[in-house]
Amino acid sequence: MPARPHVFVAASTALLAAAVIPATVLPALAVPAEAPHAPAPHTPLSLDPAARVLVSPMSPGSPDLETSDPETSDPVTRAPETSDPVTSDPVPSAPVPSAPASPKRPGAPGPAAGPPAGKESFRHDGSPEDEPVTAEALRSRANGCDQISNGRYRTRESTPATIPVCDARGAVFWKADMDIDCDGQATAHCNRSADPYYQDTTAYTQADGKALNPEELPYIVVPLSSSIWNFRSSGIRGGSVAAVIHRDKVQYAVVGDTGPPGIIGEASYATARALGISADPSGGGVPSGVTYIVFKDSEISRLDDQETITRRGGELAKQFIRDN
Repeated sequence: MPARPHVFVAASTALLAAAVIPATVLPALAVPAEAPHAPAPHTPLSLDPAARVLVSPMSPGSPDLETSDPETSDPVTRAPETSDPVTSDPVPSAPVPSAPASPKRPGAPGPAAGPPAGKESFRHDGSPEDEPVTAEALRSRANGCDQISNGRYRTRESTPATIPVCDARGAVFWKADMDIDCDGQATAHCNRSADPYYQDTTAYTQADGKALNPEELPYIVVPLSSSIWNFRSSGIRGGSVAAVIHRDKVQYAVVGDTGPPGIIGEASYATARALGISADPSGGGVPSGVTYIVFKDSEISRLDDQETITRRGGELAKQFIRDN
């Protein structure tokens, strides 16, 4: 039979082509005959030690895989990603966002504790924290009496001693009348003509050393220390902040003066006027119905700083409600 040179040439050419096919093509030719279960996205290529080629576990039926033409030797290509011929980790074409964690999955932390969305935190009396304390709320905490005084006070020299000083968390309080104290700097309504008992001094003074202004500054009077009660032993000093309540009004004031050791229930012209009480030093005031709450260890350095008195009074009143 005559030799067929063209057959040997074709066979040799095919063998030579197989020897020089780049390594990057061989993995594509090694498509498994039977597709395994669908792998997770971006499964790295593995090295088959027997075939000494990189094998992809992706199924030929995957949507991102192009199969080769059985009549040609065109390699199979993977559109979404490329493979480094040295390493087996594929390079993703775009980051894949992780699924958001479900707040209801077992073991997931719950929402932070606190008031519902859009709601303010509330005090024990049910009022929002950012609103001023009401007269009713303060009176409700100054209900009953853990008496701290050794005896009781009179409201005037002619009245019986019926007023105890009561202890509470962070404060002391008493319920009495209100007499008008016009002592201090002389003003249009507080002077010797208007008040027969007028004095131009006060036990405690302004930052500049002058007596307090009774017509402008809300202050209260505490009894001088005696066997009945020593106010200093309760953490009360000149400049201590107080809340004075009458009906539905609250006025913050400071301890600004001292009075007779056996009498209680007196405040400045400015305090009475702010509470809607007649401030006439000769015939004003009320015979009962006033609650005085003095906060312990609360003195301010400038007794005439009304802005600080109001701010600190509001803070201390809220604390008083929380603690009692």
